[in-house]
Amino acid sequence: MKNGMIECSVCHSKLVSPSTKSVSRAYDRHRDKVSSKQRALNILLVGGDCVLVGLQPILVFMSKVDGKFKFSPISVNFLTEAVKVLFAIVMLLIQARRQKVGEKPLLSISTFVQAARSNVLLAVPAFLYAINNYLKFIMQLYFNPATVKMLSNLKVLVIAVLLKIVMKRRFSIIQWEALALLLIGISINQLRSLPEGTTALGLPVTTGAYMYTLIFVTVPSMASVFNEYAMKSQYDTSIYLQNLFLYGYGAIFNFLGILVTVIFKGPNSFDILEGHSKATMLLICNNAAQGILSSFFFKYADTILKKYSSTVATIFTGIASALLFGHTLTINFMLGISVVFISMHQFFSPLSKVKEDQQNGVLERVDVQDNNRSRESFINMTAGANEETSHRVATDERQPLLPI
Repeated sequence: MKNGMIECSVCHSKLVSPSTKSVSRAYDRHRDKVSSKQRALNILLVGGDCVLVGLQPILVFMSKVDGKFKFSPISVNFLTEAVKVLFAIVMLLIQARRQKVGEKPLLSISTFVQAARSNVLLAVPAFLYAINNYLKFIMQLYFNPATVKMLSNLKVLVIAVLLKIVMKRRFSIIQWEALALLLIGISINQLRSLPEGTTALGLPVTTGAYMYTLIFVTVPSMASVFNEYAMKSQYDTSIYLQNLFLYGYGAIFNFLGILVTVIFKGPNSFDILEGHSKATMLLICNNAAQGILSSFFFKYADTILKKYSSTVATIFTGIASALLFGHTLTINFMLGISVVFISMHQFFSPLSKVKEDQQNGVLERVDVQDNNRSRESFINMTAGANEETSHRVATDERQPLLPI
């Protein structure tokens, strides 16, 4: 292939090769054709995510005794990963029993080893999630549950940038403006949310809190993008098998964290069940369900949709924390929520894709014209060729290389 042209090795005729932009547009058209089942799945994912994500900071707050955690947060994370591994194994057994005759067995050693090699990239988001899950408890020491949920929405902008860099995701100008509105809404809610007169790690509370906020936003954003990339790059692999690897890596990293804690605090800290209560058991189940649901987002939906659904959970978290713990819903919170919902409506509005669709339409017409010229040129060259030429073009060679 030279200069974007494909040359036949027999008759040396040339055809236009599809460009990377054409492939990208073909993929976008395929992605836009969402079935009703897919839309129903997205609605169920968003609804379940709103409930689980909204409950998480409340359960974390309920787990504190006198403003502190009597248990090791790493132990909660380890038990959460253990529950998710158990769930993945059970679902794999169920899926294996439903396999049809002739299909490649899911539980064979060769399948497991091949899938483990292909999905080794899942170790990266597993490590980042292990760090992020610990930071969730640290953030609760500085902010109330509603504010933690609002701060986590900052991840949307970081994720959008990472998606554009890593996965070549395209966003319209209106969508970037919607993300800017999201930041404004979060900033409005953040005003005067830090407690005054306290310190953390020997630093002023503002410095320590915002340092944790920066890590709290960046680390899970990288984990989400790498997770979606790893899940979708091995799309044919069973999601439960991928979850088994992801949660297995996560359990290993959290267990290493427990061992590090034992080294610094002594053997007594090895008791992973110490200090747990009914609230922490509910927290473990909630975290496990949320992690399992997130895997379906990353494989079958979209990371942006996942983070915006978490934004919807902010209202649930704010109202619930006000009813249960007496936290005040300030005017800043109400204004911030309003701006966030305007941002969400603007991002997913069909108007945000009008300009992009029009540009795609122009490009598609140009592509059709180029294809017609190429086809006419090919016919002219074929008509003028020697009748004794042995090369003949098959029917499927005349089919377009990309779906129309």
